[in-house]
Amino acid sequence: MIFDYIKYLFKAKDEHSLHSPFLFDFYTRIVKDKTNYGVYSEIENLRKQALKDKRLINITDFGAGAKLNSNKQRMVKNIAKHSLKRPQLAKFLHRIISYYNYKNILDLGTSLGITTAYLAKANQDSQVNTFEGCAETANVAQENFDALSINNISLNVGNIDTLLPEVLQKIEKIDFAFFDANHRFEPTISYFEHCVGKIHEDSCFVFDDIYWSNEMKMAWDTIKKHPEVSISIDFFWIGIVFFRKKQPKQHFILKF
Repeated sequence: MIFDYIKYLFKAKDEHSLHSPFLFDFYTRIVKDKTNYGVYSEIENLRKQALKDKRLINITDFGAGAKLNSNKQRMVKNIAKHSLKRPQLAKFLHRIISYYNYKNILDLGTSLGITTAYLAKANQDSQVNTFEGCAETANVAQENFDALSINNISLNVGNIDTLLPEVLQKIEKIDFAFFDANHRFEPTISYFEHCVGKIHEDSCFVFDDIYWSNEMKMAWDTIKKHPEVSISIDFFWIGIVFFRKKQPKQHFILKF
């Protein structure tokens, strides 16, 4: 990953390389927005509490993480330390949803619900379907949603392989989806293929940890080449795709 990051740093550009009005607007108004919105502090206060939470919970893991940590019990604070998205990334996702007024949102990987809260708080009129494989982790996430008085989240608990097709049958379209459930090639592509059937011209999909492993690098490369994808953006930590048919197919490596 270090070698990949060095290559990324050499290739990454900023807004001065963007000739597309859509991409220039996206970069200058969302990526570079440093405004400290009020919602940030209340969610980050919950993160601080989670980082001190010594409760032991029983872990069920259907994803690649199960191979990395076989402990059946973990402290909440350890999950918070190793599994939560960095504030910078979570705030960025919040800004995307807020700027484009996205309403139909999928969050594939709830964990403790901190990032999910950022997604839900971005648009009070939205509906967020989030998925968590571990029931006890989901209980902690629900505690966090309640603490923030969030009522626009549907928390789906169980194996996402089964739950995702069921949820997708009930929704008409996807405005925004964040893929952070299973860092392996086949599940990532499977989730993407399921979701791509619900896209529209302005949909946005975000993929976490695109350089996390060779499988994730392969998955990201496959997604970039998909015929429905018109714009793909490599921010190293995450990859973003848009499906704007009026845009020529282009790939960008941009500074974050």
